[in-house]
Amino acid sequence: MSNIMPAPFAHKLYYHMARIRRFEDRVITLVDDNEIAGVTHEYSGQEAVAVGICGALAAADIITSTHRGHGHTLAKGGDVGKMFAELLARTTGYNQGRGGSMHIADIGLGIFGANGIVGAGTPIACGAAHKFKAARENRVAVSFFGDGAINQGVVHEAMNLAAIWRLPVVFVCENNQYAISTPLKQVTILEPYLRAQSYGMPGVSVDGMDVEAVYHAALTATERARSDKGPTFIECQTYRYFGHYTGERHMKMSYRPQDELESWKLRDPIKIWAARMVEGGLCTQEDVEAIDAEVDAEIERGVESARSSPQPNPAEALDCMYAVSYPNTPAWGVEP
Repeated sequence: MSNIMPAPFAHKLYYHMARIRRFEDRVITLVDDNEIAGVTHEYSGQEAVAVGICGALAAADIITSTHRGHGHTLAKGGDVGKMFAELLARTTGYNQGRGGSMHIADIGLGIFGANGIVGAGTPIACGAAHKFKAARENRVAVSFFGDGAINQGVVHEAMNLAAIWRLPVVFVCENNQYAISTPLKQVTILEPYLRAQSYGMPGVSVDGMDVEAVYHAALTATERARSDKGPTFIECQTYRYFGHYTGERHMKMSYRPQDELESWKLRDPIKIWAARMVEGGLCTQEDVEAIDAEVDAEIERGVESARSSPQPNPAEALDCMYAVSYPNTPAWGVEP
């Protein structure tokens, strides 16, 4: 562990990772109990990536997310009550219950939205970064995407654009080894971070199960972006502990070897960080347990808050579809 990391910051990293894990555990239960309709994509196992990256960001910086975006939103400061409310389709949710798991956003927190389209967050991050650069604002945009997005054309277009315009963007590839059920090595011959060389930007690969390693890589990348030196590509080697989505375990899919899964679970980022903090003298085991209890209580308050929130009014189903409410939106070709 770095000797210069203050204890409160180390505790904060642990708190955010534990918060994401327990949130996802509760989501699985709610899906199984049919309180959350449909399926969700859990972030369990990848917590060190979201927390390490967002730990290096300022409040005014922005992120774009993915279909597996719960962890990103929570790491950037998302409210668990609003998150649960959105998943339970309640009016107090981040999108008033209209967006669901894959479209959560909070512009005020710099969360420019999750996205169900693979790789679609990359050009959005470039757009935000272009605005920051043009306005000479000392802000950074981060785009999260998975290894399954590395062969998407829009991702390469975004990286090329960011490089030639020296945009303050950090591209974060969460390489959890599988695009749904397809191993990355079957569809991509190079390691993802090596793609960065083609666009003249730094590319690094870090241990995505080590929150400190991710944090320091992100700190270097954001400092570079703030210094008008352009974008950086960070590949985080990580692993999801559940299937691509909640329905997989009921379908009994078995594309991942059990010994592979077990070996990655031995590198649980939350357990590793807790042990490292204790061994480094930054906290006691009792401190860790106190944070766990705090997180558990927060999660339960969030669930109860969501459950007690109003159900949407069917008569308002078309509201918020446009900047002007749907009934008042002029027909195509008609002057407002």
